[in-house]
This record gives sequence, C-alpha cells and structure tokens, in this order.
Amino acid sequence: MPYEKYYQMEYTQLMREAKAIINVKSLKEQVYDYLRRQFQQHRLQPGTAIKMEATAKKLGVSKTPLRDALIQLEMEGFVTIHPRRGIFVNPLPLSEIRDFYQVIGALESSALQASFPKLGSAGINKMNVLNRQMQKAVDHDDFDQFYEKNLAFHDCFVVPCDNQTLVRIVDNLKKRLYDFPRQRQWIKEWEQASIGEHQQIVDFLADGDPAAAAIFLRDVHWSFAVQEKFIGKYYAPLIDRKD
Repeated sequence: MPYEKYYQMEYTQLMREAKAIINVKSLKEQVYDYLRRQFQQHRLQPGTAIKMEATAKKLGVSKTPLRDALIQLEMEGFVTIHPRRGIFVNPLPLSEIRDFYQVIGALESSALQASFPKLGSAGINKMNVLNRQMQKAVDHDDFDQFYEKNLAFHDCFVVPCDNQTLVRIVDNLKKRLYDFPRQRQWIKEWEQASIGEHQQIVDFLADGDPAAAAIFLRDVHWSFAVQEKFIGKYYAPLIDRKD
C-alpha cells in the first residue's frame, strides 16, 4: 500500500475518533444541563431515584453520556451512585448548608482582597450598578433577574482573583446551594438585607478598605449565624435537618 494512502487512512480514522469524542462530550454536557434543569425545576427531588434506562430512552441517548453526566453530578454532591442499587438524588442537610456558607465566605473573602487592585473605580462602579439592578428586580418581582445580577455581583471579584481552583470550588458550591431551591417565591426581607450588605461592601471598597469589605463579606454576608433565620425559611421544603 502506498505510504500516502496509508497515512491518509490513518488520518481519516483519527479524525473520526476525534469527532466521536467531541460528540460524546457534547452529549454529556447536554445531559448534564438537562439534569441540572430538573433539579432547578423541582422535578428531581431529594431521595428520588434516577433510572438510567428510562432517562436515556427519554433523552434519546446511550447510557454513556448519561453515566458521565451522573458521575460529574456525584462529584458535585448532587447524587449518590450505589452500585447495583441505583442512583439517588441527595438531600440538602442543614449542616451541609452551614458548611457551604463557611467555605464560600472564606474563599470569597480571600478572592475580594486578591482582586481589589484590579477592580479600580470601574469595577467598583459595576458592582454598584449590579446592586441597583438587583433592587430594581425586587421592585418588579423579577426573581430570575435578581438571581442573575446577584451572581454577577459576586463574579466581579471572584473571577479575576487569579485562582481557578478557588473559582471552581465556589461555583460548584453555589450550584449545590442554588439549584435545588430556585423557588419562585420571595423572602423580600432577605433580598433587601442582601442588597444592603452588598452596598456596605461596595462602600468599603470605594473607601479603599478591601480588608474591611472582606471581613464584612465573610462574617456577615456569608455568615450562617447571621443568615440562619432566612435560610430556614427559604430551604425549609428541601433540607434534611438530620445533622
């Protein structure tokens, strides 16, 4: 066989394999996003069993991308895979929420101080604008807008901290905290308190005091003890109180 033809066949085979890998990855991501939406929409409740065969058939995919998506969700704490027993959606224990608040508070506090030199007046102003947009969302009973602007406010200082491990951990913990609730109900006292806390953080930064902003972020905004009265109301239908 001529070398040119041989190498062309090898190249064609490699391209087919690469395309297959890309397609599988794409399917896995689509399945993962689908399952996340099921959590957000309360269609997969804590304790629910996820049936592999029925789910794969419903989505029109093989079990491979579904299994890969479930493995990722297990790593993120959403499900537990029991060999030969099944796959079950994890509850959200109050003790776990408490731990998440402590970890997120510590990490975001560190990120805020690391990012402060990069924020400048433009970054601080962006945070201020986002906080005003959160208030506008509350005034118009727009839950989705409030949720989006709240995440964007924190991303202003978390993303540019130059620590991708920190960013990944915070993102994963927030998924766990926020995906199950996503209730279309307001605890407006909590939302207003959160907006006020954001404003205090912005004011500290505008005054050139990132240390005070970081301490306030950790010890008030992400303090489980400070927020517990609201947490109990918001998560009540979903949390497992067995500590």
